[in-house]
Amino acid sequence: MLMPSMSARVFSVGMMVLGTGAVYGQEFPNKPIRIVAPGPGGQSDFAARLIAQELTESLPQQVIVDSRPAGVVPGEVVFRSPPDGYTLLVSGNNLWITPLFQKTPYDPLRDFSPISLTNRQPNILVVHPSLPVKSVRELIALARARPGELNYTSAATGSSSHIAAELFKYMTGVNIVRIPYKTSATEMADLVGGHVQLTFGTTASVLPHVKSGKLRALAVTSAQTSVLFPDLPTVAASGVPGYEAGSMAGLFAPAKTPEAIINRLNQDVVRVLNKADVKERFFRAGVETVGSSVEELSTVMKSEVARLSKVIKDADIRAD
Repeated sequence: MLMPSMSARVFSVGMMVLGTGAVYGQEFPNKPIRIVAPGPGGQSDFAARLIAQELTESLPQQVIVDSRPAGVVPGEVVFRSPPDGYTLLVSGNNLWITPLFQKTPYDPLRDFSPISLTNRQPNILVVHPSLPVKSVRELIALARARPGELNYTSAATGSSSHIAAELFKYMTGVNIVRIPYKTSATEMADLVGGHVQLTFGTTASVLPHVKSGKLRALAVTSAQTSVLFPDLPTVAASGVPGYEAGSMAGLFAPAKTPEAIINRLNQDVVRVLNKADVKERFFRAGVETVGSSVEELSTVMKSEVARLSKVIKDADIRAD
């Protein structure tokens, strides 16, 4: 039997590589895609369900949402899944913040392939009307004059409201005391009742009370004025230059998922997030769509880890 020439073998290998790329880039997906998300009811769950619905209408396969308990479980499920693009994760920034104060089974920068930022939402700094402040600068001045006397509410350790408040303390040098709550309902009842004084709350939790006049909004925590709340100044522009906090979510695959699949998913998801009706549905929920490059999500994660690790260490934040 004649052995194939060297050039023939090189040509054969090249065609195999091209064929693999074609399968990943053109024939994907050829079975249903699963998006794992914490939920139900949270920002990430909302984003996952809306994205899944839109992708199902445009892809040749169904996209389903697999809701898991909040915490490290969704990330662990995806981390341990095959890197083939058929098991994805929608997660908030707790994916890369939680490992800064708690041991997790995965390294968020090593064990996931970023696909795209999906949405972001600032927190709102609100105070009880009995507190004699109407701006961030006045709040800082009062807190400095009364160290340890003011308190703030927050949800679970590492939540957006908790991190936003600790970053505020870190950057201003004020001493305000954390009062943690297990449920948003109890937290808001005590804040509205004047038993606690301020919070860096989520839109869903504080906005109804701001509209009713039971709480006073001072600023948003985003770097720039939010399209969601154009009449509110930012904390950064109100005496704390460089301040930025809030929640965001992104879409991820397991590490080592082929680049062709990541790029295909990025294109599909960004297209969905740029649709006017999708933007409107997010907006009505108090959330801003993003839709980013793979590189942008990767950069955001690395920047956030570098920026917040010192804050978390300085505040001695640990898992409950």
